[in-house]
Amino acid sequence: MQTVLLLTAFIIWVNLLPPLASLICKDRFSRPLDGGRLWLDGRPVFGPHKTVRGVLTSIIGGTAVFHLFNMPWWATAAAAVLAMTGDLLSSFIKRRFSLGSGANVVVLDQIFEALFPACFFFFHLDLALWQLLAVLGCFIPFALLGAAIWSFITYRPSPKNYPRLIRSTVRFRAWRSCHVPLARWQVLFNLTSFLSYRVLYAWIFRLTGLRKAGMRNALEIEVVEQTFRFPDLPEEFDGFRLLLLTDLHLDGQEGLTQRIVDHIRNLEVDLCLFGGDIRMETYGPMAPCLRRLRCLTPHIRSVHGILGVLGNHDCIEMSPDFEETGLIMLINEAWDIRRNNAKIWIVGVDDPHYYKVHDVRQALRDVPAADFKILLAHSPEAYREAADYAVQLYLCGHTHGGQICLPGRGPIFTNSRAPRFTASGRWKYRGMTGYTSRGVGSSGVPLRFNCQGEISLVTLRRGAELPAGP
Repeated sequence: MQTVLLLTAFIIWVNLLPPLASLICKDRFSRPLDGGRLWLDGRPVFGPHKTVRGVLTSIIGGTAVFHLFNMPWWATAAAAVLAMTGDLLSSFIKRRFSLGSGANVVVLDQIFEALFPACFFFFHLDLALWQLLAVLGCFIPFALLGAAIWSFITYRPSPKNYPRLIRSTVRFRAWRSCHVPLARWQVLFNLTSFLSYRVLYAWIFRLTGLRKAGMRNALEIEVVEQTFRFPDLPEEFDGFRLLLLTDLHLDGQEGLTQRIVDHIRNLEVDLCLFGGDIRMETYGPMAPCLRRLRCLTPHIRSVHGILGVLGNHDCIEMSPDFEETGLIMLINEAWDIRRNNAKIWIVGVDDPHYYKVHDVRQALRDVPAADFKILLAHSPEAYREAADYAVQLYLCGHTHGGQICLPGRGPIFTNSRAPRFTASGRWKYRGMTGYTSRGVGSSGVPLRFNCQGEISLVTLRRGAELPAGP
């Protein structure tokens, strides 16, 4: 029976590796194995979920554990190849019946990926027939249970009018970060974040004696005024003022909300924009940040109200609570601001960093190409798509300007896949003007060094951009 359990564990391992690779690598190296080609019936060969990355991960991972099963490396490699062959055969059959990628078909999804390697072991290890059948009998129920749990997490019916793009990885991340019944256990599903910030970084700064200074720095917020000139800005919006508040992380540090209120209570602006990340952690309870948000928004004096987008720390389920405080959330959609007969558009895209659910094309679907457009995103990582659609001004945050910077050297980390020129302040890309705020609060650990927190006050002017100084 020990042999049966070991072989079952091996088959589970090689079949589990592709989805694990998908969660870890996200969209990187996810080239479909069939290259997007169609079969003779006009349907995909395998579908987009069967990737070169997944097959290679399974084969390499299966080969690597040969010593645990007391077999030569080529035997475990062959078994892994056969498991992937069986998995691909199941997908090929499902595509012939017009079943989409991710559709669950009981037994068909499990039988070949277990049968092929089990038959190999049957001959290679000279197993008895009952052992072969026992391996299948152990693997199939386990795989069915795992598929049911995965489907519940990632493909369960979404809330009514759910605006976010639905992919299995997106739903899994949302479940891991935002599933309320799991709140007390969420640290277990976010151990990397917990250990790096709450243990490693926190204790490093404690031991070096810099923690208190860093916390004081994090509360030293400044109002940064920026003026941007555009020749195609409608005359009616010359002098239009925007208040940009991003990366607030309101529940991350006592006294932060009051500091923000002290800075903004006397500011009168035409429009306020929230750039996302209102919660401190990427997991855990939502109520503390919402309570502080309710204390903040009544002090915002904005003629055209408050518009916002979601960040990677925000759950989409928080949107109704945000809107109860006075925010209008833009989730891949646009909002027009009118003055007399002129208008400009605020285009809000969903989080482009962690959930990767931004859709610039969808957000601009109702926006005339010639109109003036300001794109609001949590991070600068959608800058290429924004430039493709001739957005005039791109406003974002997420990077915190590095939060911890070396004197005269800039940020150590930007936590962004966008180029470092987009990490802080003003930047240009293909004629598009961008501005990345350093953010109000602090992420991970409530500390800042050589990088002050920022409330951004942006003024729009009509006219040619002034030449850079000497």
